[in-house]
Amino acid sequence: MNAMTSQHTPSSPQAAPEAPLEAVYRPEFVREPTPAELSSIQRPLSTFETLYRLSWLRKTVILCVLAVIWEIYGRWLDNALLFPSFTDTVTAFAGGLTSGVLLLRAAVSLKTLLIGYSIGIGLAAVLTTVAISSKIGNDLLETLTAMFNPLPAIALLPLALIWFGLGSGSVIFVLVHSVLWAVALNTHSGFRGVSKTLRMVGQNYGLKRFALVWHVLIPAAFPSILTGLKVGWAFAWRTLIAAELVFGVSSGSGGLGWYIFENRNSLETANVFAGLFFVILIGLAVENLLFARIEKRTLHRWGMQH
Repeated sequence: MNAMTSQHTPSSPQAAPEAPLEAVYRPEFVREPTPAELSSIQRPLSTFETLYRLSWLRKTVILCVLAVIWEIYGRWLDNALLFPSFTDTVTAFAGGLTSGVLLLRAAVSLKTLLIGYSIGIGLAAVLTTVAISSKIGNDLLETLTAMFNPLPAIALLPLALIWFGLGSGSVIFVLVHSVLWAVALNTHSGFRGVSKTLRMVGQNYGLKRFALVWHVLIPAAFPSILTGLKVGWAFAWRTLIAAELVFGVSSGSGGLGWYIFENRNSLETANVFAGLFFVILIGLAVENLLFARIEKRTLHRWGMQH
């Protein structure tokens, strides 16, 4: 039995010898770098590309194109009473500057505008500071903005005439209305967009309310604040011209709106266009000289805009 058992017992398997590993060599490819052309960064700019990078030059070209279109349409229409050409408008504009009438009217308008604009900014600063400091102030600002922001400033002109009479007080009242809500709304939105981390950092330094607003919230929310100032300026400028067109003279002397109204009654269409042209020039000057310089010294320097 033992022999039979030993015959049927399978022999223990022996491990097969492992085959030696053969080294695998990857073929090497040597590629010589081909000389590449100069990239767009290394390549010197052409004269056209250098000039195209100048923002003021691009805007000047746009204005020149618009002036050419204006001149061509005016000459094609050939009706100076309906639509004077660009050269006729420039001639009337130069005559108004030489006589000093346009400068005097513009000075009256800008003086009134600065008063109303400053008061509106001051009230907006107070409202937004109170709104960011307490929930009651926040509810007050949101309620007042929802009520009065959609209301056109010129719609309040009849009430302003009743309350303040025919003078600069009425104009300043409607200017404050046009500036206040635009600046307050943008400033408040900017304050609410400031991260809680910055707020807590300011609070850890012991800043509260007005100090926190001045040192933390205003720098962080300045892009929105500057947008509000721009919108408020645009609203105030067109509201002022519209108000002067409606009742004209304030404090014994009229502004640019009254100048446009007088010449419209006299059918001096070229002078009307000259007044409108001066309004546009003042708007361009404020936008490209004042606000652009503020952006360059603040937002661009702080890295908030490119």
